[in-house]
Amino acid sequence: MSRRRRPRISPARTLAAGAAALGVLTLTACGSDSGTAGDGGADGALEVTASFYPMEFLAERIGGEHVSVTTLTKPGVEPHDLDLSPKETARLTEADVIVYLKGLQPAVDEAIAQSGVQHIVEATSFTSLEAHGTDEDHAHDDEHADDDEHADDDEHADDDHDHDHDHDHADDGHGHDHGAEDPHIWLDPVKYAEVAQGVGTALAEADPDNAADYEANTEALIAELTTLDEEFTAGLADTETRTFITTHAAFGYLAERYGLHEEAIAGIDPESEPSAARLRELHEVAEQDNVSTVFFETLASDATARTLADDLGLKTGVLDPLEGITDRSAGADYLEVMRANLAALRDALGAS
Repeated sequence: MSRRRRPRISPARTLAAGAAALGVLTLTACGSDSGTAGDGGADGALEVTASFYPMEFLAERIGGEHVSVTTLTKPGVEPHDLDLSPKETARLTEADVIVYLKGLQPAVDEAIAQSGVQHIVEATSFTSLEAHGTDEDHAHDDEHADDDEHADDDEHADDDHDHDHDHDHADDGHGHDHGAEDPHIWLDPVKYAEVAQGVGTALAEADPDNAADYEANTEALIAELTTLDEEFTAGLADTETRTFITTHAAFGYLAERYGLHEEAIAGIDPESEPSAARLRELHEVAEQDNVSTVFFETLASDATARTLADDLGLKTGVLDPLEGITDRSAGADYLEVMRANLAALRDALGAS
């Protein structure tokens, strides 16, 4: 079972601080087949390819009229298991800029690494990642570690000790939140703003003629994310319970930011199946922590969440991990859906 950790609530004014000093571009050895990055397409726009919706939103909001954005993950497609056709992989080489998040979509990671595009913007390079998920995620990771344990034991021994030390102090009776490295950074408005800053700088590097506009658009978006962070902080400050149950472990960063505790049915992968032991744990958590609602999401199956809710006599609700926008989404863009998520959390947690 995952465990609670002390929240790391950052003041809103820290959203933009320090991000500009981070590395911006991963440069590959050869340029794009479409010519020099920044030349743009036939209409002069910078051709930007985004891996999935959260990256698309940043590229469109920051790029504005100067970019033409295409997305590898179509609306309604669950991004974790996306496969690319040979045609889609080939078309990737035509981009001036690629904006993606490593570790979420293995097929996309592989295709981008082979694309030869000059300007590749990798979202996790602008912020820090942590391990979230369930003990079953951790056990799965341990199995892979055992397979490779003889390859590099000495090199990793100190790292493992540091990792264990970082988590030892945080156990408060809810088990451990060890698990897979969590890529869902966009669900924390503070971390998402750090990524926005990096994307803005990267677009300005790729298209210096329009750098001033990219900078202005980035500042405007960060201001909106600052406001969103303040709304979450105020809206979740006083609740009857701090625990919520979700379909998969997408909300670890959000939970930490606002002092909440996520319990996931599945782990980081939404398609993974929970064990009987995990379901028993969730029964105990729901009773002990006065949980009222089991959340499911729009792009993954809701069958297990509804069954668990029925067994416990709890309500169901939607908490959207914002991996894509469809006609079933509770809003037209990232900001609207995040505010719908805030309303859903306030209702489930008994916020005053």
